[in-house]
Amino acid sequence: MVAIDALSADVAPPAQSPASAVWRRFRRHRLGLAGLWITVLLYVATIFVEILSPQAPDAYSTRYAYYPPQAIHLFRDGRFEPHVLGYKVQFDYASGTRSFVADPRAVVPLGLWVKGDEYRWLGLIPANRHLLGPVDPRQRVFFAGADRLGRDVLSRTIYAARVSMTIGLAGVALSLVLGVAIGGISGYAGGMTDQVIQRFIEFLQSLPSIPLWIGFAAAIPKDTPPLQTYFLISLVLSMLGWTGLARVVRGRFLAMKEEEFIKAAKLDGCSTMRILFRHMLPCFYSHIIAVITLAIPAMILAETSLSFLGIGLKAPVISWGVLLQEIQNIRSMYTAPWLFLPGAVVVFAVLALNFLGDGLRDAADPHGS
Repeated sequence: MVAIDALSADVAPPAQSPASAVWRRFRRHRLGLAGLWITVLLYVATIFVEILSPQAPDAYSTRYAYYPPQAIHLFRDGRFEPHVLGYKVQFDYASGTRSFVADPRAVVPLGLWVKGDEYRWLGLIPANRHLLGPVDPRQRVFFAGADRLGRDVLSRTIYAARVSMTIGLAGVALSLVLGVAIGGISGYAGGMTDQVIQRFIEFLQSLPSIPLWIGFAAAIPKDTPPLQTYFLISLVLSMLGWTGLARVVRGRFLAMKEEEFIKAAKLDGCSTMRILFRHMLPCFYSHIIAVITLAIPAMILAETSLSFLGIGLKAPVISWGVLLQEIQNIRSMYTAPWLFLPGAVVVFAVLALNFLGDGLRDAADPHGS
């Protein structure tokens, strides 16, 4: 009995898989975990933008030009009755300016899952229900104000998330394919192949990125349909984004190709592609995930910058960079500071993705705690 107990005490606990070990370390990274949940919520929101938006993004009325944000009031006359107050316009004929004053009599009741502007969810399913909005579909609310054409800034910012957040994924996906393939071939082949690929990567990294992006974007014809422009801009953003990942993959492959299990795979007759993608690449999946997670915010910022400068996406496509074009003049910045909302959302999304990427990078470190 004693021998059996001693034998059972010597039995080692079951080994953790690499993914389990990374997840265990990642859960202790509080900022990374917060970034994960925020990122998940942002991407879930991109699926339901039509439902989350109070209005259609292209609904306009010059009557509501530069309409200020309307605060939500939960109680009215002692009763729970969510509502907003409308504004009445006052003109100062001496200075030629107008101001908005809250009108207590212009009460707009709010409700959940209310009827409103019609849309096609994901471009397929016709519907007209919105998560939050006025009970009377003929009325308009502007929780984050309106732009110069009277379009709802909040609705347009929510719609823009679908383009800006997914263009980061599209660009990173292309960069991932190029980086893993080219970096893997460079590290595994070595010799002259490695030298040629590395000199090509160094040449690309030496090019100034912004002028190169401007040149690529300027080459896109102005009459290109919005959907094609979206994919072309994704391609432009990925042209230089793969070089860093290729360097990482190349370094790992150089270190691993002399390992015993790789030599055994060669002796067993495995093809080069099988050795690369079945035996070597899975050994550092977690590190690749961390790298591409940190690359997504860079892609988002690049698209925002290009669109803000007018050389990226253009209307009628709605992205955060396109929306920020509204604040390119001093008058808009002074009279309608709520137009900065897309910029604030960009900062929030990029911070969340950076926190997530930092957490994954620390968790993927084999020397981490």
